[in-house]
Amino acid sequence: MEANADYTKDATVDFRGHPALSSKTGKWKACAFLVGYEAFERMAFYGVASNLVNYLTSQLHEDTVSSVRNVNNWSGSVWITPILGACIADSYLGRFWTFTLSSLIYVLGMTLLTVAVSLKSLRPTCSNGICKKASNSQIAFFYTALYTMAIGAGGTKPNISTLGADQFDDFNPNEKELKASFFNWWMFTSFLGAFIASLGLVYIQENLGWGLGYGIPTAGLILSLLIFYIGTPIYRHKVRSTSTPARDLVRVPIAAFRNRKLQLPTDPSHLYEHNLQHYLSTGKRQFYHTPALRFLDKAAIKEDSASSKRIPLTVTQVEGSKLIFGMALIWLVTLIPSTIWAQINTLFVKQGTTLDRNLGPHFRIPSASLGSFVTLSMLLSVPMYDRFFVPFMRQKTGHPRGITLLQRLGIGFSIQIIAIAIAYAVEVRRMHVISANHIAGPKDIVPMSIFWLMPQYVLIGIADVFNAIGLLEFFYDQSPEDMQSLGTTFFTSGIGVGNFLNSFLVTMVDKISGRGDKKSWIGDNLNDSHLDYYYGFLLVMSSINLVVFFWVSSRYIYKRESIRVKESLCVQMEGNPTLDASLSLQV
Repeated sequence: MEANADYTKDATVDFRGHPALSSKTGKWKACAFLVGYEAFERMAFYGVASNLVNYLTSQLHEDTVSSVRNVNNWSGSVWITPILGACIADSYLGRFWTFTLSSLIYVLGMTLLTVAVSLKSLRPTCSNGICKKASNSQIAFFYTALYTMAIGAGGTKPNISTLGADQFDDFNPNEKELKASFFNWWMFTSFLGAFIASLGLVYIQENLGWGLGYGIPTAGLILSLLIFYIGTPIYRHKVRSTSTPARDLVRVPIAAFRNRKLQLPTDPSHLYEHNLQHYLSTGKRQFYHTPALRFLDKAAIKEDSASSKRIPLTVTQVEGSKLIFGMALIWLVTLIPSTIWAQINTLFVKQGTTLDRNLGPHFRIPSASLGSFVTLSMLLSVPMYDRFFVPFMRQKTGHPRGITLLQRLGIGFSIQIIAIAIAYAVEVRRMHVISANHIAGPKDIVPMSIFWLMPQYVLIGIADVFNAIGLLEFFYDQSPEDMQSLGTTFFTSGIGVGNFLNSFLVTMVDKISGRGDKKSWIGDNLNDSHLDYYYGFLLVMSSINLVVFFWVSSRYIYKRESIRVKESLCVQMEGNPTLDASLSLQV
């Protein structure tokens, strides 16, 4: 026993497959090699996403609705493909190798994108102020590069953050405390990369050249991968306990339906479950019965018939499926907030191009650079949240996180509604200034400072400290252990679907509002449109969604699981609506 005292207790292994030594692997010293990649990857992604709508309209000469739709579709793909990457990691290659292969594809996409914006032959030409439309081959090359990057992101996004979280041993009290802050500081690094992109790279793209603006993050991405591989000897890896961890999502409902005519026992202890020693010997965690979705409990009914050779599913398998189905309901009510977030790189940017962006006689702010206030507010808010808000609320509530994960999301969604309400009010004022000054041309500058948009950017940044980080932590924390990469994709796919939803809404609103001789709410000429109506529409949708979120979250039951701390002991985590874990030792 003493010889094994220095090994991690969560059954993680090192890169050779040997049990991981606690003193020589993991913790923040391992994460230091991971966060570098995250910072440069975020810088690369936002370096493209922040100003993509302007590139499509100014360089490829797409109209406003098409450019917004194409940005949303690409961004949605970037956030949706992690579902495939997570499935490959959880079922086949593991997180490290899935990330390794996908990161190379990501770099290839960024390299092709840098070539696409650098070579004149791959861009349409202009003569005497008249620009040709991009050729089919130019469009094909550019979008091939974009979507190659999206495919690479599919394997990197769900695995780099979960690999980072794996560096902390849940069974070690000191490491568990460190892990409580991991996602806050992980996202802080992500925000730092986004801040550099929206403030620096956007300026370089518009003033020094698009090739340089894309080439810098590409070079940084390659450097960060080299740093990532240097840290390989000290990474901890979780061993896959099953080849197809997601199969219970199908098996449980089928078994429950097959047993639909059987009577559920009044005592849940009569349902089928392995004994405690099975979980201690296999290193798995046992889930305890919860009253949610009771119909699924029928999958664990012990059949009395001696002739039945079918082995029922365990309570742990049923409860794991319940967790995923419960998280799916939470996921649904994150789609509208993700739609609001999608405005940052699309309509907010186009809105900014119509305003006065001059700072002195010789400097003009790129409209996409205002997105830096989102990330700046995040960078300032994360340390305040982690170092002041959490300790203060911990004293008030006794909760280890200060507030529950769902309470954190509710606060973030509420702040986001305030942000879109301010965006609506600012757009109403912009329309008033346009009317008062008789402005009609699409390129006419409205005599109103771009800094009027700053409050909506700042508030969305503060909201993201609550909802973006909260969602990532929630889906990782609540996922069954074998499906944590897949569970994390609830976070990424929600953002992706939100982008697709915004693309759909923009397209439909443009078609419906622009019928006949009516003005489209989102036309090519934003000085002669009604963007305020669209923001008002989003405000109403967000308010209704918040009410639905409160109802869904009030019915959510947090997971209850056993945690092995010694060969003969386990700790029972009692989940309840406040996620106040009460610990009890069982021999």
